[in-house]
Amino acid sequence: MPNFQAKVFVSLRPSVLDPAGEAAKSAATRLGLQGITSIRIGKAIELNISAPSEEEARNTVETISDRLLANPVIENWSFDLNQIDPSIPGKNL
Repeated sequence: MPNFQAKVFVSLRPSVLDPAGEAAKSAATRLGLQGITSIRIGKAIELNISAPSEEEARNTVETISDRLLANPVIENWSFDLNQIDPSIPGKNL
């Protein structure tokens, strides 16, 4: 059965305030960094999936992202999916 690696990216919706992003922006200013106009903090999750097809792997990633990894009320998510070769350790990261 083919193996896939998904990288799911979760971020707050643009209409939701991001206090952690604002704190990071303030800290960057205190460090003397200039030109940063905004920072939004999110999360990245990696999943390895064994599935009979890419379509089934995509369905699995969509389901887990929508029901478990993200809060659909305040967060958006997207993902990248690649088929991997488990015989090449580290090559597929």
